[in-house]
Amino acid sequence: MNAQPTSPSTTTPQPLAGVRVLDLSRVLAGPWCTQTLADLGADVIKIERPMRNGAGGDDTRSWGPPFLKDRANHDTAEAAYYLGTNRNKRSVTVDIAQPEGQALIRRMVGECDVFIENFKVGDMARYGLDAATLRAEYPRLVYCSVTGFGQTGPYRERAGYDYAVQGMGGLMSVTGERDDLPGGGPQKVGVAVADLFTGMYASVAILAALRHRDATGEGQVIDMALLDTQVAMLANLGSNYLATGVAPQRMGNAHQNIVPYQVFETADGHLILAVGNDGQFTKFCGVAGRPDLAQDPRYAKNADRVRHRGTLVPLLAEILKSRKKHDWLSALEAAKVPCGAINNLEEVFADPHVQSRGMTVAMPHPLTDSLRLVASPMKLSATPVQYRRPPPLLGEHTNEVLHELGWSADEVEALRNLGAI
Repeated sequence: MNAQPTSPSTTTPQPLAGVRVLDLSRVLAGPWCTQTLADLGADVIKIERPMRNGAGGDDTRSWGPPFLKDRANHDTAEAAYYLGTNRNKRSVTVDIAQPEGQALIRRMVGECDVFIENFKVGDMARYGLDAATLRAEYPRLVYCSVTGFGQTGPYRERAGYDYAVQGMGGLMSVTGERDDLPGGGPQKVGVAVADLFTGMYASVAILAALRHRDATGEGQVIDMALLDTQVAMLANLGSNYLATGVAPQRMGNAHQNIVPYQVFETADGHLILAVGNDGQFTKFCGVAGRPDLAQDPRYAKNADRVRHRGTLVPLLAEILKSRKKHDWLSALEAAKVPCGAINNLEEVFADPHVQSRGMTVAMPHPLTDSLRLVASPMKLSATPVQYRRPPPLLGEHTNEVLHELGWSADEVEALRNLGAI
């Protein structure tokens, strides 16, 4: 049974308690950002399209299967994709294509600290919900736009998708097997990392802007772009290119700058050997029964091992094949040599360490007795993450939020009759 993190008492302080976020984003980058803020205590109001002709809400609600199973084990309309990015939020349906819906959003902004959207460049201005318009009325507002290519530059009007950005931003040029080996060629990462990193960078930028706002009284505009983020997250590989003028190539499961640091085949499977320094290489050679390799001038230092990987790696590959995976992992871990298994997700969530760290959480949900989600990795000692709300049903909180923000029952009913909500 997986260990489940428990939500602290609602009296436990949260760092973002009192911060209200109006979230007009959908799919992944924006919702990942706002789920992070919500986990830290922000009141995130998720604005979604009303249901019209069988369609509405965040696109990812229908991105399945898999879908959440109800109490009778039937599929619901809640896709697992959507559930993974929208906990701790409240859903309000508003049709921003209608003038009444636009007026509703502008009035809601006055009760919020942060506005986040990921519409195409120029769309918000058509609705009167752009940064210049809203901040002219609410100068304390932190306004965050998330797009594929940003608000400036020659690509600004292009639609931006994670897959394309992984290619354009260089990630696929360094991901995948070498072209001269079987299976060689560009490969995307298994999850939408450009979206996810953009969401995380956006949450950091919003927190910085809020701190500035609290110190000066002035909000600001945040321009987040997937392509910018993808270029930034190349990290040491981007630095390698800028230092040398030579573009790094795909290395499969090997590391550009460290050897041995890759996947190796054993007698009954595969493992990761991640030797990070010369001392660890000496320890590995001892475990492998080849202490002479650590004394060989071609291999004694990491820079030499990188230069001579063509002779060293095949030699190590033969050594690793001589024993079973579990034997290697036990011996290497005992010697403090970094290594690891290659787990599928069933094995990940069954791992005793993952369980002990509470990396799943069970939440009540209107459609099922217990919804299991991946938990937040943020472990704060004084202001822990709280799991207050499951991912909301479409429009679940429309009446609640509008009444809370000052709309009367008659006003809400009038908006509903107009189709604005």
